[in-house]
Amino acid sequence: MKLIFTFLITFFFLSISAQSNFQGKATYMSKTSMDISRFGNKMSEQQKKQMMARFKNALEKTYTLNFNKIESSFKENVKLDAPGTSGPRWARSNGQGSVYKNLKEKEMIEDVEQFSKRFLIKEKMNQPKWQLGSESKKIGKYTAYKATLVKIDNTIDWASIFRRRGGENNKKKDSVSQNKKQKVTTKEIKTKLVTAWYTPQIPVSSGPADYWGLPGLILEINSGRTTMLCTEIIINPDEKVEIKKPKKGKEVTREEYTKIVNEKTEELKERFKNRRRGNRRGF
Repeated sequence: MKLIFTFLITFFFLSISAQSNFQGKATYMSKTSMDISRFGNKMSEQQKKQMMARFKNALEKTYTLNFNKIESSFKENVKLDAPGTSGPRWARSNGQGSVYKNLKEKEMIEDVEQFSKRFLIKEKMNQPKWQLGSESKKIGKYTAYKATLVKIDNTIDWASIFRRRGGENNKKKDSVSQNKKQKVTTKEIKTKLVTAWYTPQIPVSSGPADYWGLPGLILEINSGRTTMLCTEIIINPDEKVEIKKPKKGKEVTREEYTKIVNEKTEELKERFKNRRRGNRRGF
C-alpha cells in the first residue's frame, strides 16, 4: 500500500510540473436523503410526499469547481425555485456561498451567509488523514480510486429546531450529558466516515466542498446522507478559469463560527418551543 501511495504521489507532482498552465472546471450534482420520521410519526403518506417536494431544491443541488494546480473555488449553481418547491427559508441558498482553497498557502476560506450575516471562515489546511484503498471504478472516462476519511461532523441539524420531543424522545440524550445541579452541558464530538473516489488522471489535489489532499481530483464524495458526483469536466477551457478569493464578510475561525451557530440554533429552538406553548394555550 505504501508503494502504491508513493507511486501516485510521484506521478501526481510530475504531472503538475509538466502542466504549468493546467486548469479546469468540474460540475458536481449533490443529493441528500432525508429522514421524514424526524418531523413526527403522525404524517400521512400524502403529507410526506408534499414535504419531500418542498425540500427537493434543498436536497438536490449542482455546483461548479473551478481549479488550477494551486487554487480552487467551489460554488453552488443557484436556479429559480419552481412554485411550491422552494422549501423553508432556512433551507434555501442565496448563491453567495463558496469554498476557496489555496494549496500553496495551505489556506481555506468558506464564504457563507447565516442568520442574515456574512461570514468568512478561515482555517489552515492540515493534510487530511486519508486511507487509500486498492478498489477502483470508472466515473465517466476516468479511472477513480477509493479513499476513506474519518472527519469531525459540523453539520447543522436544522430539523432539530422544529422536531417535537415527547415521551421516549425526552429520555434520549443524543450524545448530550447534563448535570442539572452544576448546570453543565457537555457535547461529544461527532464524527462521520467519508468515502471519496479520486482520479490521478487529473493531477489536482482538490475536490468539492472542503475536501482535498488526494493525489488526483476527487470525482465523488459519500458523506452521511449526502453524495456528490462529478457529472462534467472541462480541462483547459478556451476561456480562462476565474478563481476569486472571498473578501466580504466577518472573518472568524471554524471554532468561532461553530460557537455562533450553536448559540443561534439554541435560541431558535427556544423561540420555536415558546411559540408552540403559546399556540396550545390559545395565544
